Amino acid sequence: MGRVHPGPRAGRRGRGPGTRRRRGRRRGGTPVTRRARGLRHAPGRVFGWVRWYLREISGDADYERHCRRHLREHPDRPAPTRREYESWRTRRREERPQTRCC
Repeated sequence: MGRVHPGPRAGRRGRGPGTRRRRGRRRGGTPVTRRARGLRHAPGRVFGWVRWYLREISGDADYERHCRRHLREHPDRPAPTRREYESWRTRRREERPQTRCC
């Protein structure tokens, strides 16, 4: 008979049948849960969400989206300043009124 194929895990130390992987342990040997690993980055994620929310409310994100679109569609013309964008947006709102619930 021919040689038996060793399999995909051949050559890896300590990974045979019956061995466990030591994933999620700290230096002291205490297990780290998935939740504890996620909490390390929680303040940064919360700050990112708050920053996104405030930028959407204040209109900063709208201005940046408009500038990106303007530069993509009109690369030969300079992007409008914040003041020009706000006056254009106000004029457009007044010229095209919409019925809104809020």
